Amino acid sequence: MSGTAATPESADLASIEPRRHERAFCLARLADMVRIRRMEERCAQLYGEGKIRGFLHLYIGEEAVAAGIFCELKPEDKVLATYREHGHALLRGVSMKAIMAEMFGKQEGCSRGRGGSMHLFDKACNFYGGNAIVGAGLPSAVGLALADQMLGRKGCVTVCFFGEGAVAEGVFHESLNLAALWQLPVLFVCENNLYAMGTALARSEAQISLTAKAAAQGLPTGHINGMNVLAVHAAAAQAIAFVRREQRPFFLELHTYRFRAHSMFDAELYRDKQEVERWKTHDPIACFAAQLRAAEMLNDVELQQIEQAAEQELEAAVRFAEAGSWEPVEQMFVDVVAGPAGPKS
Repeated sequence: MSGTAATPESADLASIEPRRHERAFCLARLADMVRIRRMEERCAQLYGEGKIRGFLHLYIGEEAVAAGIFCELKPEDKVLATYREHGHALLRGVSMKAIMAEMFGKQEGCSRGRGGSMHLFDKACNFYGGNAIVGAGLPSAVGLALADQMLGRKGCVTVCFFGEGAVAEGVFHESLNLAALWQLPVLFVCENNLYAMGTALARSEAQISLTAKAAAQGLPTGHINGMNVLAVHAAAAQAIAFVRREQRPFFLELHTYRFRAHSMFDAELYRDKQEVERWKTHDPIACFAAQLRAAEMLNDVELQQIEQAAEQELEAAVRFAEAGSWEPVEQMFVDVVAGPAGPKS
């Protein structure tokens, strides 16, 4: 741990116990994870049916990260994510209908059907993507935070999600350096799921301590179990409060794991099934539901209600996407080719 302020690793571990939280808060976090999981499972099904095309990167297994962080953000905060961003967009407030329509390539989608799975975007929600390029959100996050600083928007936070594979990119070090140099309010969130596509961290990085890399740029750091939604929340709450109060950057690493392949084209030859099954015993949804049951904060009826609500939302989103329209060919060059320069006659 670097830095002197209260940081995630110094969080009261007792805060991870469900009984330390309001029951409504815990049920809301469970519902957040279920909404993401059911949407992602349905996307996989729709992909197999040929209704979703192109690349598709699923967030199944990593839901606790988004669920633990987004509840601490304010509407004016900015968010950037990776190509595995469906859950982030959903919890940031982008409607499931707009997300699903975008997956289908329909113009009712949040990016008018032009972005697809990897380029979800909604300025009204301050959700700035979705980006297919590894690490590309990092400099954009620095730019958004710099804009807030220059315009005197005190108390705003820019949250940038990225995977551990992005740490190998030069832009990671450049972005953290500028954020530290200019004292910008960015929370850098590394979702470390152990594999950059199909390459294990230890096979590509001589220094596998990611917090050490961030600390080298002068950032205070923390790392936490990303499979436990309350642990994520405890760490994120302190990290976000630090960035908001001090108006300077923080690096938070979440140790997590994706249960599905990197993408729908991935044969998964780099990890064995036994490893995946071991990680599934730490399923963030099943484990949290068990915690809540043990604490007498969840019963069968409530769990069924959460599942039903997610299913109803999902069915409405699929119907919306299927009923959507394709963008007319005549609009092919709208927002692609600039119009003639000079004043209009």
